Amino acid sequence: PEILSEEVLGKMGAPPKTDVPIISPQELAEADGILFGFPTRFGMMASQMKAFFDATGGLWREQSLAGKPAGVFFSTGTQGGGQETTPLTAVTQLTHHGMVFVPVGYTFGAKMFDMEKVQGGSPYGAGTFAGDGSRWPSEMELEHAFHQGKYFAGIAKKLKGSSA
Repeated sequence: PEILSEEVLGKMGAPPKTDVPIISPQELAEADGILFGFPTRFGMMASQMKAFFDATGGLWREQSLAGKPAGVFFSTGTQGGGQETTPLTAVTQLTHHGMVFVPVGYTFGAKMFDMEKVQGGSPYGAGTFAGDGSRWPSEMELEHAFHQGKYFAGIAKKLKGSSA
């Protein structure tokens, strides 16, 4: 959920929020695995996402997320804006919960090494460059995200099968 007031958002020139469902931290315990997606602010997850993680103290106390696979995907405003630092700093949240971090690594293959066009993503997870908010993910970035989801689901399925 948004943590800034309408007044502050207006002064920032933030675009209006769309009507999207908001998950509660307690719902995370029901998942077999979780891919967290968030924008970057100053090289790490946005404060709204950090506030969400801060609200998971009860789950931490009960160890409700321990052993669950988790991964991350992200967007940044610029090329130097946190394509690696954002997921790297997010790993601390997963670690404190005892979650199993599942990076995408270089399983996407040679496409990760294409230097002909600007593209987001890293071995930590799929990513995109949002710029000022007007840039949409490229076809390559979307392929990377789809690959990460498929790869992650395979790992989550294996982990769930081994715990039976």
